[in-house]
Amino acid sequence: MPKPQPGTTEEPAPARADGEPTTAQLRGGAATFALLGSPVRLHLVWLITHGSYDVGTLARHAGISIATASQHLAKLRLAGVITVQREGRRHLYTADDPHVVALVEQIFDHIAPDGTVAPDR
Repeated sequence: MPKPQPGTTEEPAPARADGEPTTAQLRGGAATFALLGSPVRLHLVWLITHGSYDVGTLARHAGISIATASQHLAKLRLAGVITVQREGRRHLYTADDPHVVALVEQIFDHIAPDGTVAPDR
């Protein structure tokens, strides 16, 4: 969490004893869901949770241009949802955070192939 600027009264919110999320956590969670609310971004993250890929491969699998994929990947990277590693001349996108992987798995466990809510298993 960013530190408050000198001269401001903003301080990080303390964790709540009752386990209820703080306002900052609610805002961060909503921002993450908003980011993943784009079908293209969600597809890119799903692909990345299943392997490390370069932008060209991701664009091809998602059916979008490299420029469009690059823009979406930049947003995901800035938000900390994915990471990028350099391998020679290529940049490989990965999802190292197990929480991101679990979230994406849960989304698609909950949604049936026809887009409806899947019944409990």
